[in-house]
Amino acid sequence: MPYSNEPPRYATLNQALQNSTADWLKRIAAPLSDEKPPTRKADVIAFIERQLAGDKLRAIWQRLDKTQQAAVAEAVHGSEPIYRADQFAAKYGELPDWGIREKYWSGIKKPSLLGVFFFDNIMPQDIRDRLAVFVPKPPKTELRTVDEPPETVAQSFHVWTAGSNHASIITEDIPLTRFDTEHAAMQDLQAVLQLIDTGKLAVSDKTRLPGKAAIKTISALLFNGDFYDNSPPPSQHLPCKDEIGPIRAFAWPLLVQAGGLAALNGKTLALTNAGRKALGEPPEKVLCALWNKWQKTTLLDELSRIDCIKGQGGKGKRGLTAVKGRRQAIQTALKSCEPERWIAVNDFFRYMIASGIEFEITRNLWTLYIADPNYGNLGDAGVNDWIILQARYVLCLLFEYAATLGLIDVAFIRPHSARNDYVDLWGADNLDFFSRYDGLLYFRLTPLGAYCLGLRDSYQPSMPVTRARLRVLPNLDVVVAGRALSPADELLLNSFMRRKSDAVWHLDRDSLLAAVENGRDLTILRDFLAASSDDLLPGNVEQFLDDIAQRTRQLQDKGMARLIECADPALAALLANDSRTKRYCLLAGERHLAVFADDETRFRSALRKLGYSLPK
Repeated sequence: MPYSNEPPRYATLNQALQNSTADWLKRIAAPLSDEKPPTRKADVIAFIERQLAGDKLRAIWQRLDKTQQAAVAEAVHGSEPIYRADQFAAKYGELPDWGIREKYWSGIKKPSLLGVFFFDNIMPQDIRDRLAVFVPKPPKTELRTVDEPPETVAQSFHVWTAGSNHASIITEDIPLTRFDTEHAAMQDLQAVLQLIDTGKLAVSDKTRLPGKAAIKTISALLFNGDFYDNSPPPSQHLPCKDEIGPIRAFAWPLLVQAGGLAALNGKTLALTNAGRKALGEPPEKVLCALWNKWQKTTLLDELSRIDCIKGQGGKGKRGLTAVKGRRQAIQTALKSCEPERWIAVNDFFRYMIASGIEFEITRNLWTLYIADPNYGNLGDAGVNDWIILQARYVLCLLFEYAATLGLIDVAFIRPHSARNDYVDLWGADNLDFFSRYDGLLYFRLTPLGAYCLGLRDSYQPSMPVTRARLRVLPNLDVVVAGRALSPADELLLNSFMRRKSDAVWHLDRDSLLAAVENGRDLTILRDFLAASSDDLLPGNVEQFLDDIAQRTRQLQDKGMARLIECADPALAALLANDSRTKRYCLLAGERHLAVFADDETRFRSALRKLGYSLPK
């Protein structure tokens, strides 16, 4: 990504030296040799060029320490001849020695030998070309992984004692919650689609976001519930005044809308043709399609889910970057993850920075703030703006969307005090957490995630999909045998059959006909019963379903039509058979004609040519 304030490139060392002040040239010349540098600028330039001529350049490079040599190697063999402090620190965990700094400002009083290799952090191209001959290539940026996340993490709390002005620090081991998402996502997908098919999932007609009632309904259907519930915190010292709120339950209505599986119909969502088709498709195919569609949608900016960041509307909104570019950058980083290996989110952040996988949230940081637009302005966050904005955006995309779709498994704690990288920001001292996603500590790419990201050619589930077993009886009863149905399967049976008890449904003709009339596909029910039963469906059940299917195919809705009464049967016969009108009407009895709504204008025009008129 180009930097708007990037200094000019230098084709030659001489060009860089000419662009520097005489005072700076004397400073960088000092460590090159025991010989005292001259004072005139032209003489100092000539002195430096002599010290770097021929094999002397290698000798100067050999005097650098290991970290300084790494900085040179990155600029020599990298994509650009530039030293970037943030990338270097993320990769090596330290910064090279640039010399002794000024006491009261950020300048360098006594530069190290690095001063002759970089000018405004830019290496001259001719020096770069010469160094490339003998400077070894730097190690590749590695993304650290672990076999398993820890069972607990140490979390520190400030505890105030009554009557004391000082807080003591208490450290406790907090258990990590691990959630394997692949199987959950497949069940949740079916449950949400079945719920939408009942016409009971309402969203805002303006924002298309789910309200509290919709979120409560979805949460009850999710496999093992949402990531966080209302259980008490694991430590008495953990602040809990701020509500975490929904994650998966919030994401699903947006994902199915962005993926074209559901659309607003009045105040509720309704399945589209693609949504009905998705009910019978392999879930991994649908989930991958939803992830790919989410990369391009503008339905939601994940930044808006970081509730404490204000100023995202109006002028602030105009300064925000496009969400597509942000998501593409994160997806690029995800493609570097080794499937089925756990990764600490902080290591993932470091990898993104070290690899130069960059994205910006806003072109004007000063428009975003916490609590107060003046004192809480994020422009004052300075070098921490990446961890405040970009890191939270990454956490949201991973936790709320990638995990919801089953692309990553997650290990997390409650977000309260999970990260302390924001506590020095003005207005943040009263926050229990900066974002509801702060508790995400580890994740791993699932087989489904590897397949969706193109890292694997085929999908092999990490665990076989299990479902409750059904017994389909000759009396048309369907009985649940063994464990209870999933919410998605229960919704499916309720939509087609009459429920007789907690574990028994009945294949009722009226219920089946009503389901098909409402747009449901009878094939989905038949396939579900066959897949969930240990035995073949009884012959009379197969015949019953075949009869229902045949009955539903014998009538077709051709649309709305206007019924027109003629004065006598002769006129009706004339209009039904005349070449100018017969294409637009059908004879309906002796004296009536039916005209489809789409043909009404053409029918009236043809009537006039015959010398008749139909009053409106």
